[in-house]
Amino acid sequence: MFKQMIPLYVLVLAFLSAIAMARPAQADTLLMKRVQKEHRMQLPTRGMTMAQVERRFGKPTRKLAARGGDTTKRPIIHRWEYPGYIVYFERNHVIHSVLNTPAGNNRHPAAIH
Repeated sequence: MFKQMIPLYVLVLAFLSAIAMARPAQADTLLMKRVQKEHRMQLPTRGMTMAQVERRFGKPTRKLAARGGDTTKRPIIHRWEYPGYIVYFERNHVIHSVLNTPAGNNRHPAAIH
């Protein structure tokens, strides 16, 4: 009887492992697609100034309220919203451009306090 349970135990363990590994693989695929989409798009690049971004990409849909700046370790961060993406500036220079894609963990940028 014990010998027959070992293969069943191994089979159940293998099945549960396969299910657990399938979830992260799906998330990795979605992340890879998002990164590939970002690379295909012409987005503001790190180091560009606000003036360069506005000259090349036009006026943003809206300029969100600046954050930080209360200490030297927390520089002022500006966020400009364009259709489909948001540009983050540290003081006057781009630090990152991010696609504004719907996902369970994304919130509207204006809602962030």
